[in-house]
Amino acid sequence: MNVKAIGQGVAYGVTAAAVYGLLLFWPAGTFDYWQAWVFLAIYGVISIACCLYWGLTNPAVLQRRLRGGPRAETRLTQKLASTALITAFAAVFVLSALDHRFGWSAVPTAVSVICEVVVVAGLSLGVLAVVQNGYAAANITVEDEQPVISTGMYGLLRHPMYFSLLVTMVGLAPALGSYWALAGALISVPILVVRILDEERLLTRQLAGYRDYTRQIRYRLVPGIW
Repeated sequence: MNVKAIGQGVAYGVTAAAVYGLLLFWPAGTFDYWQAWVFLAIYGVISIACCLYWGLTNPAVLQRRLRGGPRAETRLTQKLASTALITAFAAVFVLSALDHRFGWSAVPTAVSVICEVVVVAGLSLGVLAVVQNGYAAANITVEDEQPVISTGMYGLLRHPMYFSLLVTMVGLAPALGSYWALAGALISVPILVVRILDEERLLTRQLAGYRDYTRQIRYRLVPGIW
């Protein structure tokens, strides 16, 4: 058990939840926004549970997941892509909150509830991808003796983490009561494409066996499409 790593992870999760709350409640102009509260509860539970699990079972995984964001990237393309993804994610929150405030969309309660389930599924797929590949860091890097994982989700897609992010973002806007905020999810698609292509160039050069893996697993982001 790594108490320090668990503490850092929980602090990171709490800080992220606070930032998300600010991006939601400030533009909404009210705390009377049940969709936002449900999302923050979902994120908080999953985030803290993951920190406790990895801190108790594999602290190295937790440390890798904590090293994220543009500053952690060593490649300019990845710095730009990471910044753009964060911006697109923030746009979903802000647009959803403004939609809630000004009533641009009329998302039925049942649709929001279903999409909250989609968000849970997306976040859970991301957790599963990390469980199946403990080397899945939040930044693009290759470690010494890192193996190529080709089983589980990685036997279906080369980048299940990005697939989980896409699922989360598609479900997030309606879950927060907005159709207009889906624009943030749409913007994230070309950003993910750029990030993936640049990442694969690095992995092909530095990760032994990755070129053969790409010949074995055809699809990168979405099964049957790309």
